[in-house]
Amino acid sequence: MAAMAAGPMALRRAGVAARGLTRGIITRGGRPRHHAGLPRTPWTVRGPPPEVLAEMVEPRPVREQVELDTVTYAERLHYVPGLARPRFPPWERGWRDPWHSPGPRYEEMPLYKERGCYICHQGVRMLEGVRQAQWLTKTKLVEGLPPAVQGIVDNPALGLQELEERAKHVVSHARLWDTAEAAPRREKYCPVLFENLIHVCRSMSAKYPSLSKRMLARNCRIAATWERESILLQVRGLSGILMNSMTPIPPVASKEEILATKEHVLETFYPIAPTIDLQEVNVYKELNDTGFRDGYPYSHPHTLFFLESANVRTNRFRPEQLRAKMLMFAFGNALAKARVLHGNDPKVLEQPVVVQTIGTDGQLFQFMVFQLNTTDLVSNDGIKNLVWIDSDQNLYERAQCVPEFKKRVVTKPAGISGFQPDTFKKFLALYLHGTV
Repeated sequence: MAAMAAGPMALRRAGVAARGLTRGIITRGGRPRHHAGLPRTPWTVRGPPPEVLAEMVEPRPVREQVELDTVTYAERLHYVPGLARPRFPPWERGWRDPWHSPGPRYEEMPLYKERGCYICHQGVRMLEGVRQAQWLTKTKLVEGLPPAVQGIVDNPALGLQELEERAKHVVSHARLWDTAEAAPRREKYCPVLFENLIHVCRSMSAKYPSLSKRMLARNCRIAATWERESILLQVRGLSGILMNSMTPIPPVASKEEILATKEHVLETFYPIAPTIDLQEVNVYKELNDTGFRDGYPYSHPHTLFFLESANVRTNRFRPEQLRAKMLMFAFGNALAKARVLHGNDPKVLEQPVVVQTIGTDGQLFQFMVFQLNTTDLVSNDGIKNLVWIDSDQNLYERAQCVPEFKKRVVTKPAGISGFQPDTFKKFLALYLHGTV
């Protein structure tokens, strides 16, 4: 019985071997092929004779190419698979339609120039942040607020403490009470918070009447042109919310501090170009314009406000990018005003121009004071401009719109938590600077 049981298995193995199946590879049956080398002949050893090789290399006449007409489905008036798509000449209306006109080429425009100009506008996000803006504006950075502004913050005789409770109510109004939504969006509460803070600052006009000689300008445009190491630069476009005054802000740095900037060495970021992220254009006009006509009573720039109120985080500037934009536009406003007062010739200013800037996203504040000392910006030598930056100051930690419960116990009550009165004092001090 064992021999009979083993018989079919042995026959199956023999059949597989007979068909040439070994280790799962199917081999060709019949006689094996010859795998030896080619026979030794003159052609295989030394190659073809020279006359044969010359005939092989001899160029042959090229046949005349005949252009064939492309068969399209134009006559069919509908799409036909296998036929080419027809191409028609452009349709001429017979008159100029401004909505459908391609416009002239850049080279044909009257303002076209061979030399390119690098533009900084509201949408520019600088890769290197404040360092890049420092090099472009030939500016030395000083951390913190200048002593003139810090003295207003620390002076108890001004009575800034009396407005702290009002400032807290202002934050609650913007974040909690101004809307019926459970959680208002940033594009809603950020402008409301700014307007409320300005309203609280204006309440000091009864104590300081000169505060009433100011004006807020929205959607004003700025244009300032300068040259930096053979690079032509411009700041132009919308310049945020600008508060103008009838009198300029006095200089915040002494003459000794201004002269000491000669020894300062500007930081570079090689191999990154200083013009990275700026828009390069060839159609431009070299213009210096403050955005206001001659004779405007509120002609001196005082403070610029930038509101980052986009709901989507990626659409908002990061704090470092926001500070770089604040520095560029503060410099642009100061340079345009200096050109009006002192002319277009590069020189060291006897009376420096001071412009302040405040940026916020509705919670985090950036404070900046810029002083333009010179309009000679071509080289890295000589006197530099000065900027004081107090960055990343929270006005409050969190705004809880809806209370949180855990096991029927309120763990996080609704309201404003972590209010920072010092941040509001700095905002108010910049508003009062130049008057107090």
